Amino acid sequence: MPFTYNDLTAHLKAISPVDQVFQDKARTRLDNLTKPLGALGRLEECAWRVAGIRRTITPDVSKKIIITFAGDHGVVAEGVSAVPAEVTPQMVANFLAGGAGVNVLANHVGAEVRVVDVGVAVPIVGEGLIQSKVKAGTDNIRIGPAMSEEEALASIHAGIRAARAAIDDGAGLLGTGDMGIGNTTPSAALFAQFLDLEPLEVTGRGTGISDEALAHKVQVIADALAVNQARCTSPVATLAALGGLEIAGICGLILEAARARIPVVVDGFISSAGALCAMRLNPHVVDYCFFSHMSAEQGHRLFFAEIGAEPLLHLGLRLGEGTGAALAMSIIEAGVKIMTQMATFGEAGVNHV
Repeated sequence: MPFTYNDLTAHLKAISPVDQVFQDKARTRLDNLTKPLGALGRLEECAWRVAGIRRTITPDVSKKIIITFAGDHGVVAEGVSAVPAEVTPQMVANFLAGGAGVNVLANHVGAEVRVVDVGVAVPIVGEGLIQSKVKAGTDNIRIGPAMSEEEALASIHAGIRAARAAIDDGAGLLGTGDMGIGNTTPSAALFAQFLDLEPLEVTGRGTGISDEALAHKVQVIADALAVNQARCTSPVATLAALGGLEIAGICGLILEAARARIPVVVDGFISSAGALCAMRLNPHVVDYCFFSHMSAEQGHRLFFAEIGAEPLLHLGLRLGEGTGAALAMSIIEAGVKIMTQMATFGEAGVNHV
């Protein structure tokens, strides 16, 4: 059965605010640990936020799963990327073989990587690949919509299913990732539309294009916004008109994480576009998201200013894949371990004022 607007509405209604009572309980414990008040900074914030999400001051985030969604983009035909589209399936194969950046960093922090084909333009197979192809790449957003609203809903559903499977397998912390040559272009278009910004403000160099190519990319995004403006009547309609299949998958993953009360680590620029779609569908979603890093893509700074959030890392990352999410997962887990494993003054017999 296809995933419908009614199904999405029911899903959104099942997302509730995080639990302030457990946040307060976590803060009380953190304040009584053997350290000065607030001495562990944002590690403490990570801990009390996870406690509010999970409704316990003893959450377990040891099982960490990053889900990387792959999809191609018709707008690559406009010359917006320095890398050819055939790299998308090649990189999917690299993920499955364990040779990509996200694999290395996930192994480093003890996370699992799962790869979902939601829209790669060519057929791909491989051990461990989650087959959820909705469409063989999006259409060219410079001349029309990326996909139909039904295809956007199907891609969101693919993300929901992937998240649900990971949660059923015991994931206590989810991470987002993406692979799709050209996907900074639809992401920038979504930022421009949702945040009411000019294309020039949100458009970056992606895979490292020249000044001339950057100016062309800005114009392509401006044209995409103009030709699709009448279609952008709702979050899903906007996602269908301007977005990507993997971006919609990320949106679905985040929606399911919020519904299931599982913290989710949002990777970089592309993942944040998916998160923004999810937030437009249900504002409570933002409280379930940990933003891993500030991308080198210039529009990312404006996104954080708009939602009032601060990423955990500032490392100049711009790879995607889930690399930033992997690194941030270790920080969040460290904060939770501080809360659950560090002794209080009373437990340690330490005097304090």
